[in-house]
Amino acid sequence: MSVFTKTDLAMVDADVSLYTTTDPDMFPTNIFDYFYKHTPWEQRHVTVYGKTFPEPRMTCWYGDRGYSYSSSDRVPLPMTPMLLSLRDEMQDLTKTSFNGVLLNLYHDGRDSVGYHSDNEPELGPHPTIASLSLGAERRFIFKHKTKDIPDVKLDLVHGDVLVMCGETQTHWKHTIPKTQRVVGARINLTFRNILG
Repeated sequence: MSVFTKTDLAMVDADVSLYTTTDPDMFPTNIFDYFYKHTPWEQRHVTVYGKTFPEPRMTCWYGDRGYSYSSSDRVPLPMTPMLLSLRDEMQDLTKTSFNGVLLNLYHDGRDSVGYHSDNEPELGPHPTIASLSLGAERRFIFKHKTKDIPDVKLDLVHGDVLVMCGETQTHWKHTIPKTQRVVGARINLTFRNILG
């Protein structure tokens, strides 16, 4: 198991940790190239507040079970040996079992994901989500749903693992906003456990 430095974020109503690897060989740059070239990416359409539009990023779902979010049903692909190896690393890190992973590809700063919570019923009331960042640095923002408190902003870089547990999805939403800065492509792998 690689060595990680763990930082617990000081967030009310949440349990969030950022793990930074201290082993440069843990996530070599060619791991990004592998997923970029060999993942069957697709641009899905989602429905939010009654409006349907294409997701401003590419995605792919792997796992043992289907997954639905934003009125979009995902049929799983079987996990590849590379994904299974990374899943084992994330399970060791979080002491949590994962049976699915959603991959997201952000080509550049124009790609994004709007504010949302990973609170679908099939994830259970207090899911653990482990998100591995690969490629370019991107800003990640948490916003509390009901309290007037400052947003929590992180700049996630290649090899960072953001773990969200407990009541985080109940009380917070998060986003990867668009940016005018010139940035390269980013892929993140969000490991989760689908109940059922």
